[in-house]
Amino acid sequence: MRYNAVLCGCGAMSKGWLTAITSDPMLAGSIDVVGLVDLNRSAAEELAAQYGLDKAVIGSDLADVIAKSGANIVFDVVIPTARFNVVSTALKSGCHVLSEKPMGTSLAEAAALIDLAAERGQMHAVVQNRRFISGVRRLRRFVESGAIGTLTALHCDFFLGPHFGGFREDMDNVLLLDMAIHTFDAARFMANKKPLAVYCVEKNPIGSWYRHGASANAVFEFADDVVFTYRGSWCAEGEPTSWEGRWRLIGSKGMLTWDGAEDFRATVAGNEPGLLHGFVLADVPPPEHDEETHGHASVIASFVNALDTGKPPETAGFDNIRSLAMVFGAIESAKTGKRVEIAA
Repeated sequence: MRYNAVLCGCGAMSKGWLTAITSDPMLAGSIDVVGLVDLNRSAAEELAAQYGLDKAVIGSDLADVIAKSGANIVFDVVIPTARFNVVSTALKSGCHVLSEKPMGTSLAEAAALIDLAAERGQMHAVVQNRRFISGVRRLRRFVESGAIGTLTALHCDFFLGPHFGGFREDMDNVLLLDMAIHTFDAARFMANKKPLAVYCVEKNPIGSWYRHGASANAVFEFADDVVFTYRGSWCAEGEPTSWEGRWRLIGSKGMLTWDGAEDFRATVAGNEPGLLHGFVLADVPPPEHDEETHGHASVIASFVNALDTGKPPETAGFDNIRSLAMVFGAIESAKTGKRVEIAA
C-alpha cells in the first residue's frame, strides 16, 4: 500500500528523514511526500527543491496542508516544545504519526497523545533510530542466547563534546532530555526489562557551553534485580566514546563489552585455580536481519509495516513512554536529590 506523507519541520534533522525515504527502494515505493510544513516557508521550499518534491503542498499550517495534500501520515520533525500541538493536530486530522523524540515535554503530554491516538484509531510511534543499529540488535540477541547466563547489570559510558549551536545550547536538562533517551531506550531494549526506579546526579560542568545539565550520572533499577548505570557528558572534550556509548553487560556466567562501533568481546568464567578463575573468550554471532539495522530507514520501514499489518510498531508511543519516563524520572531525581520510582 502507498501512503501520502506530510513532513512537518524542515530544519536540519528533516534531511535525515527525507534521505532515508528517497534512498531506500522499499520506502520510496511506499511513501509519497505530498506536503512540507514549516513556520519558515523558505526552509520548506529549499527542502522541496533539494529533494525534487516539486508537487508537494507547502505551508505553515499543518491542518491546512494535510487537507490540501490528502495526507494520511505525518512525520513530525519539530522542536520538542512544538511536538504536542503538531502530533495532536495530525491525529485529529486523521493521520498516523511517526514522531521525533522525545514524544512529549512531560509524561502528561505523552500520555495524552497516546490516549488521543487510541481514541482516534491512529497509529502513533516515535523515532528511536539508535535502537535500529546493528550493535544494539546484536547485544539484545546475545543476551537472549543465554551465553553469559542471566543478565544482572548493564553499564554505559557516553562522553562527547558536540558544539551544536542553536536550541540545544539553551535547553534545560539538555543531555538527559535531548540525547540520553537514546541510551536509556537501548538499555531497556537490550535488557527487555521494565524500568522501576532511578537515582540521578546532574551537573553543568565548568567549561560547558550549554546553559544547563550537560552531564549526568544515573543508576536505574530494572525488574528482576537488573541494574543499569549511565555516566554521560555532552561537554567532554578529548577522546570521545562512540555516539552509541561504550557498554559492558554483566551476566551470571560472564560479560559482554561493546565499544559502540565494531569491537564486541564476550568472555565467560574460566577454570583457573586460586582467587580469580580467569576467563575464556566466547563467540559473538555476526549481525542478523540486515533490514533492521539502517537507523531512520529501518524505523520508518517498521512503521509502514505496522500500518500494512495492523500490528503495533516496535517504537509505538504506548511502549516508548517507558523510555521517556526514565528520562523524566532521572530529571526529577536530579532536582530532588532522591530516588524516584518510575510509574509508566
